[in-house]
Amino acid sequence: MSQSPESPKSPNTNPNPNSDQDYLNLEPPPSLKSKWKPKALSLPDIWVKEQALKHVIYNMQQQFSRTPSSSPPSEPDVTSFQSFPLDPIEPDYSSLLSDVVLLGIFSKLPVSQHVSNSLVCKRWLYLTGRLVQSLKVKDWSFISSGRVFNRFPNLTDLDLVGSCIQMPKDSGVLVTHKTVSVYVDTSSTFAGFLGKTALLPLNVIDTGLAMVAEKYPNLRRLVVIGASEEGLRQIAVRCYTLQELELHCCGDLALKGISGIKNLQVMKLIGSVNGFYYSTVSDIGLTLLAQGCKRLVKLELCGCEGSYDGVKAIGQCCQMLEELSFYDHRMDGGWLAGLSYCSNLKTLKLKSCKSTDTSPGADEHLGTCLTLEELHLQQCHIRDKQSVKALFLVCENVRAIDFRNCWGLDDDVFSLASICSVF
Repeated sequence: MSQSPESPKSPNTNPNPNSDQDYLNLEPPPSLKSKWKPKALSLPDIWVKEQALKHVIYNMQQQFSRTPSSSPPSEPDVTSFQSFPLDPIEPDYSSLLSDVVLLGIFSKLPVSQHVSNSLVCKRWLYLTGRLVQSLKVKDWSFISSGRVFNRFPNLTDLDLVGSCIQMPKDSGVLVTHKTVSVYVDTSSTFAGFLGKTALLPLNVIDTGLAMVAEKYPNLRRLVVIGASEEGLRQIAVRCYTLQELELHCCGDLALKGISGIKNLQVMKLIGSVNGFYYSTVSDIGLTLLAQGCKRLVKLELCGCEGSYDGVKAIGQCCQMLEELSFYDHRMDGGWLAGLSYCSNLKTLKLKSCKSTDTSPGADEHLGTCLTLEELHLQQCHIRDKQSVKALFLVCENVRAIDFRNCWGLDDDVFSLASICSVF
């Protein structure tokens, strides 16, 4: 039997009708091709595809932005992010509360949180500023521009010393004394670091004090340096409730301005500080102070000059004075006898005094503080036994004597202390 030769296979023929190609052929049969239409994409499908594409573009842009390029940066294409869904803005429930309620809430929080609370919004910034009552100003423009009065409308304690000093803030050298801290450089003058050019002009300080007196009539404590009579008079006229005043680098004539402060109870007068500044406070200034502030309860004299007359005037005029302190005094001889006129004095403090009294005089002319209860000596030179004896005679009624880091403290001093009733 003859066999016909094998015909070549066509490339389109499939010997296996059940192959995978038939299963992958998704084209509809000819009978249904006229009725079949592609399915339209729904809105969720379109949104998913669009967001997936934008997510890929965003990642690519982030990756290219991290790689350094020599070409200048181009403007970012933000059109692809405009349709990104944003987080819904939550309502500000604090806006439903009144200022009084919010102030009550803020007043219960620690003072350390006031700064962070003030950064939330402008309303919280204003409300937290109303809670602040004590402030140290470092920049005088904060006073002259009036910003401090809008930011802190209820201040009762104001320190202006740092803002009145014009020393360079970028010197990197900060010199600190017990009463003042300043930045210094190599331009030191004979009058100390704080010469006449280091402080603001008198008219500038007086103008600032006038603004302070107008905006803060309820001020209770004020610290200022280099003030004149006119500026202090503005404070005396308008700040009726002022109870504590600290004056740095203040002369005799400037003390005439505080004569109108009728309710002043605590006074700290700093005339001179070694190495920083020098000003003269003599018996004239002490007499003006005593006659103008008769309700003083506590008085501290730092670096002040004077003598028996100035101390006597303080004792006679300030009959409510209970505590008197001398810090690095420059008193003339015989000033101890003036303490006997302080009829209500209970505490006497001497700090960093190089000498107690250079010439106390005869013992029978010293007198005695009958109401004195405490005597404090801190970092004082007590090698002069004559002046130490005079001090103990004036303070013979004390009930407690406190010695701290004094030079010359020996057995002779303790034997002289037996004069006092405490022994």
